[in-house]
Amino acid sequence: MKIKSKIITVFSLSLFLNFMACKGDKKLVKNDQNESTEKRYLGKPVTKDFDSKIDELIAEMTLEEKTGLLHGNSMFATAAVERLDIPELKMADGPLGVREELEKESWTPLGLDDDYATYYPAGAGLSATWNPELAYTFGNSVGEETRARGKDVLLSPAINIIRTPLGGRTYEYFTEDPFLNKKLAVPFVVGIQDNDVAACVKHFAANNQETHRDYVNVKIAERPLREIYLPAFEATVKEAHAYSMMGAYNKFRGEYLCENDYMLNQVLRDEWGFEGVVISDWAAVHTTVNSLESGLDIEMGTPKDFDKYFLAQPLIDAAKAGEISEEEINKHVKRVLRVMYSVKSMGSDDRKKGSISTEAHFKDAYNIAAESVVLLKNENDLLPLKASGIKTLAVIGDNAKKKNALGGFGAGVKTKREVTPLEGLKNRLPKSVNIQFAQGYEERYSKTEKAKLGDVTLSGPVTIDELDPKLVEEAVNAAKNADAAIIFAGSNRDYETEASDRASLDLPFGQKELIEKVLEANPNTIVVMIAGAPYDIDEISQKSSALVWSWFNGSEGGNALADVLLGDVNPSGKLPWTMPKKLEDSPAHATNSFPGDETVSYDEGILVGYRWFDTKNIAPLYPFGYGLSYTDFNFSEIETSEKMYTENDTISIHLNVENTGKLAGKEVVQVYVSKKQSSVERADKELKAFKKVEVSAGANTSVNLQLPVKELAYYDVSSKDWVVEPGTYKLKLGNSSRNILGELEITIQ
Repeated sequence: MKIKSKIITVFSLSLFLNFMACKGDKKLVKNDQNESTEKRYLGKPVTKDFDSKIDELIAEMTLEEKTGLLHGNSMFATAAVERLDIPELKMADGPLGVREELEKESWTPLGLDDDYATYYPAGAGLSATWNPELAYTFGNSVGEETRARGKDVLLSPAINIIRTPLGGRTYEYFTEDPFLNKKLAVPFVVGIQDNDVAACVKHFAANNQETHRDYVNVKIAERPLREIYLPAFEATVKEAHAYSMMGAYNKFRGEYLCENDYMLNQVLRDEWGFEGVVISDWAAVHTTVNSLESGLDIEMGTPKDFDKYFLAQPLIDAAKAGEISEEEINKHVKRVLRVMYSVKSMGSDDRKKGSISTEAHFKDAYNIAAESVVLLKNENDLLPLKASGIKTLAVIGDNAKKKNALGGFGAGVKTKREVTPLEGLKNRLPKSVNIQFAQGYEERYSKTEKAKLGDVTLSGPVTIDELDPKLVEEAVNAAKNADAAIIFAGSNRDYETEASDRASLDLPFGQKELIEKVLEANPNTIVVMIAGAPYDIDEISQKSSALVWSWFNGSEGGNALADVLLGDVNPSGKLPWTMPKKLEDSPAHATNSFPGDETVSYDEGILVGYRWFDTKNIAPLYPFGYGLSYTDFNFSEIETSEKMYTENDTISIHLNVENTGKLAGKEVVQVYVSKKQSSVERADKELKAFKKVEVSAGANTSVNLQLPVKELAYYDVSSKDWVVEPGTYKLKLGNSSRNILGELEITIQ
């Protein structure tokens, strides 16, 4: 009883602190329960302090001025009302950093010399850190850059669930798991908005493929919708208080998502209490009156006459014809003005100024990249590389010098600094090491063929996979004549790109054949994959002794990767998605429910990602949450504060993590929950808590994790509510979904 009383008391204190954080300027609250110091990131709600002023402004505005606030008047801004001192609402693309300036009426860059920015690791790299503090760092850092560029809205983060390993935007999204997704998305959004910038969370919602994205009708049963696809969006509304949300291109249950009353009005606003603005994806609007009444606030688009947007002259005409009331229009104008006041583009003279392309921001990008690198295999102690024993190092592969800040279709970053892997090794290795570079393969695409997936034509690039014999010979000779060899393979942002999904899991450009030839020439070759999404690397994994996975990893990616390879940084990245052995093992493909045609049905239900693999007993190549270290960790003394809990309790989990090796390192304690006897279908296990901890060599540390019992709830379709089912639950602690190091049982009354 003493422990339970303590939990209730601290829980009440936590509520008070959360309230105070919303009222004041605090970014996070330390939630001290049973010696834990977990951080909860909290955002500030949209301000209503200026409502009377806003009402006065709206009363003075003409119908034309009102509609100007509801649609693009340039590629990335709405119209200003200069006579009333209402500025433009200025937006910028931003998942990888603040996009360069474009012409007002086209996607053409202006070619300025003052719109360079920091290139940050892509979403997959951030999620591989499993570190919410770095998610805040990312958001705060890019938020400062957004302000330095004079923007009000950053179109980021992109948090759609990774449903298929073929997804063209998998590199940009976070993860296949809803819990990890929300734990990273919330601090990211808070970090952005702490800089007087509105985060625009995208793409709401059920936008999980690029194929047919402009029109495909997505069908998801209510329970998987609530349990898998919506939790991160909901958390960014309720906890981070995101100021804007971007509507997706596709349809959901027959209605386009930018004019979907169920999703925008009933769920987003009425259930979750969203008070910000809904911004359309570019050219994702199809009607005038219906889109506005269904919950859209701002229409943005691709180049055409801005007066012809659905919420421009057609809206004025509809209002004059009595098809929509001016009161309805005023409601949306008020939402836009509230966001302007919230980010202090109006009503304040103390708005943050920001900074851009600073050494501090490059260090932020480095820190994220350094914790994102995943060590998949390390036999024969090939890693870390010992520079003292190397006279000649063969560096092979086009990806050793490939830059990814720009590329493909969609938002990139114009940056003055992008350190490649080859440059990183040159920066870190002593001058005594002779680095011999061999390109090995060429990045080439067909100009005439189209990618095929069954009978569905994809619009993405088709690679030419024939190797140049001369380049292969150079690579093989370099490997043979070197003391050590590293081959940098994988993908790039021209191949993994918005607007198309990949046709297969195959490595492009003939790389598989090249890697096998290099491994034959020098079996001790280290293989480094640089990519944002899974590939078929089963045979490569079997034949190689050392395998590393890195990402499109930002301005300092090459330095961070070199530091990991050389042992100055102990790898601590964990996979944020499951690496399948073959495509048909993945749930969307096993159920033949990708990509659909005019309609796609998510037939796997709640069994997305590792939930499918673990429940169906399908062995992945590398499981969700997997990642090795140069040291070893052991979990012991696992216990909970009690054995029995009620719905409103928080489960305190304690364990010791011991570093049994000779190097300091970081480990991610992952808590999965199972309930075998249940009245509803459940996955074999679900991630419900995690914590990244640093432990010195030979030392151990006490770790505490907090798991609110309400996280164990399932969504009950009949009652339209979340239900915590009484009974026995197993808590499984490990360092991946497949490597469970300890279990215990609890009972929920």
